[in-house]
Amino acid sequence: MLEIKDLTHTYADGHVAVRDVNLTVANGELVSIVGPSGCGKSTLLRCIAGLIRPAEGQVILDGRPADGVPEGLAVVFQDYSRSLLPWLSVRDNVALPLKRRGMSKAQRREAATEALESVGLAAAGGKYPWQLSGGMQQRVSIARALAYRPSLLLMDEPFGSVDAQTREDLEDLTLQVRGGNDMTILLVTHDIDESVYVGDRVVVLGASPGHVRADLPVDLPGPRDQISTRELPEFVRLRAEVGRLVRGVTETTATAAK
Repeated sequence: MLEIKDLTHTYADGHVAVRDVNLTVANGELVSIVGPSGCGKSTLLRCIAGLIRPAEGQVILDGRPADGVPEGLAVVFQDYSRSLLPWLSVRDNVALPLKRRGMSKAQRREAATEALESVGLAAAGGKYPWQLSGGMQQRVSIARALAYRPSLLLMDEPFGSVDAQTREDLEDLTLQVRGGNDMTILLVTHDIDESVYVGDRVVVLGASPGHVRADLPVDLPGPRDQISTRELPEFVRLRAEVGRLVRGVTETTATAAK
């Protein structure tokens, strides 16, 4: 569904953010992307989204080189307070991108209502974003993405600004809506536990310039649960392995440190 070939991006000041990134994502996969701060995770996501044109390499979607912002793509950003328009109702915020689809006002309203129901906000359509909690605002952002019915959903640190309990609720919501929709998801996160909990795979980027250091399959049974899944030996093993890779610690170094 998505193929990234030899992608490199250098900013105007000469800083190389990512270098020679190669990655293939199958249709319907949820891939977590982690790495140390400043390794180019968000730059990579913006190149995939067509918000940045990479200096070198290609992004290929459904077998076709991407040029600009792909039609079947939606993005959920970390800063929900800036991505929602405060003068529009929650329902109108969700419906706004659907104008690009050429849908009638009635069709947009129906699609927005269905999307809000899917994220547990059926009663909030007439409210304004500033009347909702941070977690509810991020649910609105997710609903807006779902209403667009993307084939590829990019999530850039989507839960980094909410409390721990809300974060867990939104992780479960992501798994829920992914299961009920035919979409591929790339999720950038700093949270190692989160990357393992939600992912089918965890891609670890090495320190700047960002490059793929490891691509780890996550073989955890479903449905996943915040308590029982995190207690599984395989979850604990994967979390430790991802942690070592993010911190640049080799197995030998970790053993010696004990």
